[in-house]
Amino acid sequence: MSPPRLCKRYKSVKMMWKLVYFSAILLGALTSPTPSSTPTTDEGPCHIYNSGRSADCLGKQLESVPWTQFPSTLEDIDLSYNKLQAVLVDDFLRLPQLRILKLQYNNISHIDNDAFKNNTLLEHLNIFNNSLQEIPATALTPLLNLKELYMSNNLYKHATLADSFSKFVKLKVLSMGGPLVMGLKKGDFQPLKNIKLQSFAIKCSSNLSYYEPGSLEVIRTTQMGFDMAIDQRPNALHHMLRDLANKTFIAIQFRNLFEFMYYMGEQDIFQGLKDITAYQIIFHRGKFNENLLRMALMNLQGAPIRRLRLQYIDFARSPMFVDSGAGSSITDLTLDKLDLWYISNPDVLRFDWRFTWFKKIKELSIQYVYFNSVPCDAWVEMEGVKIIDISNNRLKNEFIFNQRCDYKGAVPNLHTFDINTNELTSLKDLSLLTREFRQLRVLDISNNKLGSAEDSKDCVWQNNITRLIAHHNQFVSESLRCLPTTVHYLDLSYCNLDQLDMVYFEKATNLKELLLSGNKIKFIPSKWESPSLQSLTLDGNSFGLISKASFQDMPQLSHLRAGNNPYHCTCELHAFVQETLSKGKVNLTDWPWNYKCYHPEPLLNTVISKYFPGHVACDIRLVIIICVATTAAVILIMMVICYIFDLPWYTKATYQIIRAKYRAHKEKLAGEPEPFTYHAFISYSHADADWVRDQLLPCLENNRNPYRLCIHERDFMPGRWIIDNIIDNIENSRKVIFVLSRHFVNSEWCNYELYFAQQRAMGKSFSDVILVVKEPIDPNSLPSKYCKLKKMLSTKTYLEWPHQVNQQAFFWAQLKSVLGKPTMSREGTHSVKRRTSSEGGVSVIQLPMEDRRPEEEAPNLDKEAEPKNKIIQRRKVSVASCHKPPVVALHGQVAHLCGQVMMPLPSRGKEGGAYLIWMHLLTGFNCETEKMSSKQACEKPCDPPSTLEMAIGGLIQVFHSYSGKEGDKYKLDNGELKNLLQGELCGFMSGSNDPKAVEKIMADLDENKDGEVDFQEFVLLVAALTVACNDFFTDCSGGEEKEKEKAPCSKKV
Repeated sequence: MSPPRLCKRYKSVKMMWKLVYFSAILLGALTSPTPSSTPTTDEGPCHIYNSGRSADCLGKQLESVPWTQFPSTLEDIDLSYNKLQAVLVDDFLRLPQLRILKLQYNNISHIDNDAFKNNTLLEHLNIFNNSLQEIPATALTPLLNLKELYMSNNLYKHATLADSFSKFVKLKVLSMGGPLVMGLKKGDFQPLKNIKLQSFAIKCSSNLSYYEPGSLEVIRTTQMGFDMAIDQRPNALHHMLRDLANKTFIAIQFRNLFEFMYYMGEQDIFQGLKDITAYQIIFHRGKFNENLLRMALMNLQGAPIRRLRLQYIDFARSPMFVDSGAGSSITDLTLDKLDLWYISNPDVLRFDWRFTWFKKIKELSIQYVYFNSVPCDAWVEMEGVKIIDISNNRLKNEFIFNQRCDYKGAVPNLHTFDINTNELTSLKDLSLLTREFRQLRVLDISNNKLGSAEDSKDCVWQNNITRLIAHHNQFVSESLRCLPTTVHYLDLSYCNLDQLDMVYFEKATNLKELLLSGNKIKFIPSKWESPSLQSLTLDGNSFGLISKASFQDMPQLSHLRAGNNPYHCTCELHAFVQETLSKGKVNLTDWPWNYKCYHPEPLLNTVISKYFPGHVACDIRLVIIICVATTAAVILIMMVICYIFDLPWYTKATYQIIRAKYRAHKEKLAGEPEPFTYHAFISYSHADADWVRDQLLPCLENNRNPYRLCIHERDFMPGRWIIDNIIDNIENSRKVIFVLSRHFVNSEWCNYELYFAQQRAMGKSFSDVILVVKEPIDPNSLPSKYCKLKKMLSTKTYLEWPHQVNQQAFFWAQLKSVLGKPTMSREGTHSVKRRTSSEGGVSVIQLPMEDRRPEEEAPNLDKEAEPKNKIIQRRKVSVASCHKPPVVALHGQVAHLCGQVMMPLPSRGKEGGAYLIWMHLLTGFNCETEKMSSKQACEKPCDPPSTLEMAIGGLIQVFHSYSGKEGDKYKLDNGELKNLLQGELCGFMSGSNDPKAVEKIMADLDENKDGEVDFQEFVLLVAALTVACNDFFTDCSGGEEKEKEKAPCSKKV
């Protein structure tokens, strides 16, 4: 499309948009009293933000400006990286506040002359890299406030500026030109002669055709940029440098100076550099050989230029280069800094096979050059270098450290050595390399592979290193010992440390700032001593506990960063935070939002500043006071309980039991026979000894089949412990009889005996304990330690000694019934504990009063004068005949005498004393004496049996004829008793109408409630019937009518 047609098309479009615009204004005026406003939402392709002052339309693939979406308040619009082809008059007409407009990287080929007429406040305009065929001078004319204008890399062929540019007095940055600009003319930049720029950049064709001297002479700027290739016109560089002579620049950059070929000429094209005053010269891209580099450096030796940078240079030696062996021509290059970045060939470092050009360089930076060796002479030549940066070069240990080199005196002025982001692994090699660097202060070894235990031994560092940067390595705790100890600053962040080696930190006494962020440290040592440490960084680790003791040995600490750790919210942490914040000595630099609870789970992600534990839980002094008070109260309560329940007495008694049991166990192991030799152990007070000797013993021991009883006066083993005698004899007795009286309660030894008996009966029903109340005792008056005795007196049937003589026989019968038959479960006649006996009586061994019952007082002083070895005389019981009496049948006689009347058993009260005395005599009868064997006959035959003897024999024979049929042959069960009553006493049974008569008789006879009737209980039945019949005959014989003898008695007893 030809330019005239294109202009007509744009004019028609312009008129159309004007019509739409005025129509919208008219419609708004008719419908609203206020002016209309454009929406400020994101309904269109652009993002409106910053309160309607900014619009982001970057990369939206727009083909036209979406002006309908733009609010009139916009100040900043970014329309870069789209497909815009033109800027029309109405695109920005409604934006009078517009100050920044970015249109780079579009396809704009036309800008209306009035496109910016309403944007007079525009300060920044970027139309870089578009398709403009000419500089839009007319469209830019209204922009008198323009400060930055970027219009390079377009398609215009000339760089001549219109006169209107002279009005841009505020312009500071200007870039222009493009790939079609074939050259520069002297008058191209004449409108800028009175404008003082900060930056000016010109781009020309890569095949520069011409350059008129003086073209850049009018340019006044502090930064100059050339983007042009002088491959075909290398002499043009000489004219350019002359135009820049006698001017002062901050930086001059030459881009793609030789884009397609290496300069092989002999003419010095850099000759004009000597006359230029610039802080920095930059050669960006382009091809360099040793010849061109030497020319540049030769002219820089005497030039007032402080910095030189070679970046992205394609360096190659000329194939015609020959090393003559002479010294380098570059020996006086004095620079503050030399940057060699992204150079394709590391040979650039010694382009003329020498390193002398580094001699007077103060700061040397070599990055992304990837050299693989450092010759020994390189370290020697860098005598003026203070800072060396060789980072990002993939260096390994052997690349920089050569064991054949002598590093003594090398780099004598080196202050900072930066070798970060390489592949170093050995701290030992680094220490050997730098130990001769006398002035070294700062060492950066970060982003390497250092820290293994194998390569971190025997390190010898220079003692003047004060700053060590070692983050992003792989240190183990032991490898810290290989670090220099003279450092003031140490950065070990992100080194995968899981714990700290206190050995190193104890030696690093000058350490002031320590960075340990991003490690895996699991705990902070409580005794971390660092007297000079002022700043500590511990954020991003794995420890959860921190307390006041953690940093108490760091008196100079003033800054602490310890956030982003999995804290356990405890009292210690709370106390640390509160003390730190209150004192203000240590500043928590990342407080409070980076401090959160990780444990316990209910407090997860809770900000520690909002964690307030209970005062009692965290105040150790208060906890101690509460614990002490509670303990004291418990002890006091226990003491009161012990006093009330007499626990000391029980403790003492239990101790005595254990001792006695232990001694008994030892005696049992020694072969002593097992005890069980007494029917009963008698426990009584010394004041009741007369009653025991005069009443109890004779009635139980003076029988044909006597009971074997144990009393302390007679049966305790002399020489043994009293406690042992008590426990041993209680254990050897079937029953324990306690003679209760007021004296018993006051006796300490009686208390022991009662307690031991209770212990023996533990878990049983206390059926082995027999209580004989000698005199009335009120259970409520007993001491608290007699709680068991109180319970037994309240719940257990006890025997009470009657003072009436006629009731005492019934008492003895009851006692014998409770004791049971006087037969032993195991023979004890040969026991060493058995008393010695004689025919007439039993000799008694009585213990001394002070040994037996030292706390008791004798109630009767006259009795104390009795001899200690008193002989108790027992009544001699005559021995009945050894022959059995003949059998006598009683059925007919009883039936005839009693009139076949069933008589009830008499009550066991005071009226039963007669038959109980009879029973006592009957149960003591035995055909054979103790001294006769079962096979021996009596030495003297008995006389013919009397009627009474025959009756006794009949009773025995009848009982055993029924008892031997089932079960125990010495007892009658319910069935056997029924058969006996029906077979032997049918006359009595026929007179009864009660169907449960047998069961009732069994219940009355079975005194010990074992479900069976033994001979003794059977005799009670016969005795009761005999008494009843006797009463019957007494009543019935008084009548005069003889006929009534055969009839039943009208009175039933």
